Amino acid sequence: MPKLVLKAGSRPPWVGLAAAVWVQIAAGNSYNFPLYSSEIKSVLGYNQQQITILGVANDIGESVGILPGIACNKFPPWFLLLVGTVLCFFGYGVLWLSVSQTVENLPYWLLWIALCIATNSNAWFGTAVLVTNMRNFPLSRGTVAGILKGYIGLSAAVYTVIYDMVLNSSSSKLLLFLAIGLPVLCLALMYFIRACTPASGEDSSEHVHFLFTQGASVLLAIYLLSTTVIGDTVSLSGTISYILVAIMVILLMAPLAIPVKMTLFPAKKLSSAVNSSDNLVEGEGGSTQTNPLLTPSSSAAYLGSFYENEEASDVETLLAVGEGAIKKKSRPRRGEDFKLREALVKADFWLLWFSYFLAVGTGVTVLNNLAQIGIALGDDDTTLLLSLFSFCNFVGRLGSGVISEHFVRSRTLPRTFWMICAHIFMIVSYLLYALGLSGTLYAATALLGICYGVQYSIMVPTASEIFGLRHFGIIYNSMALGNPIGAVLFSALLAGYIYDAEAAKQGSSTCLGPNCFRLTFLILAGLSGLGTILSIILTIRVRPVYQMLYAGGSFRHPQSSNH
Repeated sequence: MPKLVLKAGSRPPWVGLAAAVWVQIAAGNSYNFPLYSSEIKSVLGYNQQQITILGVANDIGESVGILPGIACNKFPPWFLLLVGTVLCFFGYGVLWLSVSQTVENLPYWLLWIALCIATNSNAWFGTAVLVTNMRNFPLSRGTVAGILKGYIGLSAAVYTVIYDMVLNSSSSKLLLFLAIGLPVLCLALMYFIRACTPASGEDSSEHVHFLFTQGASVLLAIYLLSTTVIGDTVSLSGTISYILVAIMVILLMAPLAIPVKMTLFPAKKLSSAVNSSDNLVEGEGGSTQTNPLLTPSSSAAYLGSFYENEEASDVETLLAVGEGAIKKKSRPRRGEDFKLREALVKADFWLLWFSYFLAVGTGVTVLNNLAQIGIALGDDDTTLLLSLFSFCNFVGRLGSGVISEHFVRSRTLPRTFWMICAHIFMIVSYLLYALGLSGTLYAATALLGICYGVQYSIMVPTASEIFGLRHFGIIYNSMALGNPIGAVLFSALLAGYIYDAEAAKQGSSTCLGPNCFRLTFLILAGLSGLGTILSIILTIRVRPVYQMLYAGGSFRHPQSSNH
């Protein structure tokens, strides 16, 4: 890994977090598929099976992040953002050329690849901001993960507002916006997403800053849901629509108030020697190192290694071991920094992977088929269903970050406990869907949205705490593979097959009634039951790890002389 010069000071991490909010909105562009899939079907004459397979391409592109996971340890964040902008531009550009009929008769396989490329920008955008901010705020991993994952959960509602009020529900305009607007946005923010001196957690105002950011995101979520409902029930003029969108933009800018406040009203420094953020010395070879006067509890004292070079070459290490200069490194313990190949042989990795896979794989099945589920159960308003899911998804992501952070510090309760709870309530939601009773559609969608968000938000800090932050990017993206694999197995194969079989019984291409998805939901409930069992086993296994990491109510990096 190349040497990274950390941006000094207490303000830059908050600037980066404020910029990350916007990048996370851009990283949610895959949620737009329900908004333009019907246009692709009608303009290009595709059948439902072809649209379903395009939906799988949407999920595969979004979640296959092995390359950005590797790149985040070898290149600075701006490089990952640059790659993401290029993928976004070319991928959505090809889709726009086809849907707008600017270029006619593009082959189906080309559109499938273009959609994979377009949504793969999410992996590059998300990895850049998530890994960088987790390292900039290492003592508040759950909170930061909840905030960032919360905003990406809100992105569907943001795009829905833009689609309805600015783009006049035009799919071709939406694709053009995604192809040009998002790359421009990420290029403008590229400079602000950067590695900084890790926040020490010793600033008393840090907790208040996080509360402000969380409050701003909650206000934005309520506003987006209200705006969507108003737009569906009342005809709005162009002027009012633009005003509502302008208010949304202002709310998205709210986290920027923190670094502005820190600039206008700087905190008084107790001692220049104590302020670890601003005391940096130039080490040998031009590398930036933190002042040795840091207290042992300060994150910078043990997180400087994240930005150092990778370990010496295997040949050099073997020679040194043979000469007795160093001791042979032992395998890392849970809570220390794992490489991916070291994590792959651990039972905890696979327990977490399968628990997450069974959660998001079943959840994305409902999300991909939400429009068809609504129609089958007598509700054609896809926009409102999507907005409700987005809002509740946000609540689950943000809320689980806050709640898990509180209990892991106060009672050393493993974060995976909340995965158990989410799995149980997902079973309830699937059974509500299967019953198909009047009025249960929105309740089941809201409950599933919350649980889906919890699973996403809990996995992120859990993976970093068990397997460390040094190789977090590649380990996190390996976990995220559960999403596309689940989409293929449970959505394209299981749900699609059962839906077509029920539609054939009705003698139509469109299936109506609860039987269209009843068997699918019962199977999904059984899979969530299996996920519950795996989460319980994982929680029992990692309880000692959390007792070690959070003894005394704050995060403690495990001490190891060998790794």
